[in-house]
Amino acid sequence: RMYRVAHWLHERGFYFIARAVSQLARHKYGIEIHPGAKIGKCLFIDHGMGVVIGETAEIGDYCTIYHGVTLGGTGKDKGKRHPTVGNNVLISAGAKILGPMVIGDNAKIGANAVVLTEVEPDTTVVGVPGRAVKRAGQRIRQSFELDQIHIPDPVSQELCKLRAEIDRLKNELNVYKEAFEEIKKKYCPDLKTEAETGEEVQADCRGKADKAENKE
Repeated sequence: RMYRVAHWLHERGFYFIARAVSQLARHKYGIEIHPGAKIGKCLFIDHGMGVVIGETAEIGDYCTIYHGVTLGGTGKDKGKRHPTVGNNVLISAGAKILGPMVIGDNAKIGANAVVLTEVEPDTTVVGVPGRAVKRAGQRIRQSFELDQIHIPDPVSQELCKLRAEIDRLKNELNVYKEAFEEIKKKYCPDLKTEAETGEEVQADCRGKADKAENKE
């Protein structure tokens, strides 16, 4: 309620009085909300000690914030410096959301997470720095996680590579054979291939062997 009064004064240019009211609330409740922050309806701050909400922060409707949460800036931005939180967002104890990013509707921020990038709707973020672990109720597999079931077989992979290379070489050889046959028909029709020559030599040898047997 004291925030609503301070914000009303801030919107009408009574900055000093608005700031005084917000500091009084900070001293009384341990929650520091800048009068310039925009907060929707039904914000629930549970065990609010240590909560800090910056001047350009925006919070949607039906959000829940636990103690030690900071909606702050990084010190690098000008103008809009603090996050925009959507509707029905839960921010757990000790979480830090820094910078002018957007936290989507129905998102959940885990305890002590440090969020520096935007969060999509219906997403759960944990860790330092914050990373998405669930979206729309489905777990998001991290790139560094090892699948213990579907482990690749390196031997099978190498055999597949060899088979593919052999098939490629066969295809190239067939292309060269076809090109050679075309050249042979066009320029050297009487030229015999090695296979044809070998067959003639074998036939000649068989003929000589037969003659030798007949003489004996």
